[in-house]
Amino acid sequence: MLQLDPKKLRKRAWAERRFRLYGILALLFAGSMLTLLVSTIVSSGHSAFFSTMLSLELELDPETMGISAPYTKDNLMHGSYYTTVKKSLYRQFPEVTGRGERRALAAILSPGAEIELRDHLLRNPDEIGKTITLIVPVSSDFDQLYKGNLPRTGEHTRLTRAQMTWFDTLVAEGGIHYSFNPGFFLGGDSRYPELAGIGGAVAGSFYALMVCFLLSFPLGIAAAVYLEEFSKDTRLTRIIEANINNLAAVPSVIFGLLGLAVLLNFFGLPRGTPLVGGMVLALMTLPTIIIACRSSLRAVSPGIRQGALAMGASPIQVTFHQVLPAAMPGTLTGTIIGLAQALGETAPLLMIGMVAFIANVPATPLDSAAALPVQIYLWAESAERGFVEKTAAAIMVIMTFLILMNLIAVIIRSKTQTKVE
Repeated sequence: MLQLDPKKLRKRAWAERRFRLYGILALLFAGSMLTLLVSTIVSSGHSAFFSTMLSLELELDPETMGISAPYTKDNLMHGSYYTTVKKSLYRQFPEVTGRGERRALAAILSPGAEIELRDHLLRNPDEIGKTITLIVPVSSDFDQLYKGNLPRTGEHTRLTRAQMTWFDTLVAEGGIHYSFNPGFFLGGDSRYPELAGIGGAVAGSFYALMVCFLLSFPLGIAAAVYLEEFSKDTRLTRIIEANINNLAAVPSVIFGLLGLAVLLNFFGLPRGTPLVGGMVLALMTLPTIIIACRSSLRAVSPGIRQGALAMGASPIQVTFHQVLPAAMPGTLTGTIIGLAQALGETAPLLMIGMVAFIANVPATPLDSAAALPVQIYLWAESAERGFVEKTAAAIMVIMTFLILMNLIAVIIRSKTQTKVE
C-alpha cells in the first residue's frame, strides 16, 4: 500500500488554505476599493439633486421690467427682470446702501433668478402690476455654502464676511429653501453650476444609442448568420472572421478617427450630432454583436436543424424560422452589453465633435448635442466648485444606466438558461 509522507500532506493542506486566504483577501480588497469609489462618488454628488432657493417678494412694475401692453409672449421674452429681482433683495437689507455693498449683496442671486421670473410671467401675465412671492435660485457659491461644500474660512473661501452675514440672515428669517432640483435632470448645460443639468446630455446619449442600435443590430445579425450558416470555409472567410475578432479589441479612439475622416470630412455629415455619434458607436459595437450572435447560433441544438430539414424546410427557412429565434436571447444579451459599453464611451465622441457647449436639449438626432460621458468630461475640467458635485451626480446617473442595462442582460440570460434546462 502506498503511504504518503505526513509532512507533505500537511504542506499541501497549508498551501491550499493559503491559496483560499489569498483569494479571500483579493475579494476583500476589491470590495473595499469598490465601496470606497462608490461612497466617494455618492458623498460628493448627492447634493446636486437638490438646490438652494431664495424666497423674494417682487413688485412687478411693468416700467421697471421694460415691458409694455399687450403682454404677449414676444414682449415678455424681451423684458429686463434682473432689476426687479435685485430691488426685492435690497428691500430686505435697507442698511446696505453703498454701490459696492449692493453689488456684493446681489451676488447672492443666480442669473437664473430673472429667468425664473420671466418664465413665471409667461405662464401668468395677469400678475403684472401686482406684488407676488417667488422662489428663485441662489448663485453657486451660496448654494455650496448652504450645502456645506464651501468652507467659511481659509484660502478657499470666495465670499466676504459681510456676504456670509447677509446669507445667514436670510437663512434665519426662513427665506432660504432647500428642495429637489428637477432642472438637473431636465435642463441643458450652463456656464453657471447651479443651473447646469444633464437633460441635453441624456437626450444626446439616447439618440446616439438609438442610431447605434438601429444600424449595428440588423447588420450584426445579418453578418453573423451569413458567416455561421451560409458561407463556405474559404481563405477570404477566415480573413473576415479574423478581422472581426481583431476589431473587437481595437481602441475606441480609432473608431473616432475613422468617423472624423470618413463620415465628417468625406461624406460631410453634420459635426457634433447624435447621428454621427451613433454611427461611430455602431462601428464599435458591430464586432461585439457579430461575435455574440455567432456564439448563440453555434449553441443551438443540431436536432433543431435536423428536425426542420426532415420536415421539408429549406436551409433559409431553417435558419430564419428555427435557428435564429432560438439564438435571439443570447444575441440580445450580447447586444445589450455592447450598447452598455457604447454608452460609457467618450473618446470616439470627442473626435467627432460632440464636446461643444450645448445649452439646449436636442430635439432630433440632427441637432448638436453632447453625450453623458462627454458632459462628465467637460464638467470635470471646470474650475467652479459647483461643477464637482454635478460631475459626481452625472457619474451616479450613468452608473445607474449601466447597472440597469447589465441587469437586463443577466435576466435575459438566466431566463434563457431556465428554458433550456
